[in-house]
Amino acid sequence: MSETTRWIDLEGAVNARDLGGLPTRDGGRTRHGRIFRSDNLQGLTPADVSLLVGELNLRHVVDLRSTPEVRLEGPGPLTRVPEVSHHHLTLFAEGGRHTDVDADVDADVDADVIDADRVLPWAERVLDEELRVTGFYYGYLRDRPDAVVAALRAMALNDGASVVHCAAGKDRTGVLSAMALEIAGVTRAAIVEDYLVTGERLERVLKRLRASATYRDDLDARPADYHLPKAGNIEQFLGVLDDRFGGVLGWLGGNGWTDADTETMRARLRD
Repeated sequence: MSETTRWIDLEGAVNARDLGGLPTRDGGRTRHGRIFRSDNLQGLTPADVSLLVGELNLRHVVDLRSTPEVRLEGPGPLTRVPEVSHHHLTLFAEGGRHTDVDADVDADVDADVIDADRVLPWAERVLDEELRVTGFYYGYLRDRPDAVVAALRAMALNDGASVVHCAAGKDRTGVLSAMALEIAGVTRAAIVEDYLVTGERLERVLKRLRASATYRDDLDARPADYHLPKAGNIEQFLGVLDDRFGGVLGWLGGNGWTDADTETMRARLRD
């Protein structure tokens, strides 16, 4: 299935897509209509809400934005829909004053965020861009493992479709989506490709975020193309989990995730 057919065209969000149709390592495909990913949902129109809730059976929203973001931007119209449950699970590791939309430009990440046991002392080396972003991403797991596990469990609930989102739908959403796809057995190449697809709509994402004072200052620090998702960022992140924890499931297993959780996610996403 082509990437273009995975898009969910909405008036009030520009980076919404289905995690279905992706190849798995055993030759299968992920299911459509089960888990979606998106940028900020606060601007959804009544037509968008009707599409998501009525036609796509959306029942769970996993909101990864920080508490300041929700306060400044608003919770969004889906919180007023009784059929939809809201799961606000901030990851707390933000690159700017309110958000991580500029994660790839934050040079002030803690020196040892790659591994909880301080196996990668950044202060002793020159950081390249991929390692900096990988450390930023690992900060989500380090700072809020409870929220990461809870978010994945909410994404896998089986009483309707779920959507996971943050501000741009690139970094926090990208990490949680990659972890869900890894649990489901999606090929590493397809996980990386899904991460990169945000680049197709990056100009529209940035235009939308720059209209808000919450995000404008963070974004204006670098030119638009600097915010493009890069394969090495997610490859490094997953590679660190492979090397230090035995993979995504190894890290999750050390933070309360169970075999039953794995089976639930696989049942949601697998054919």
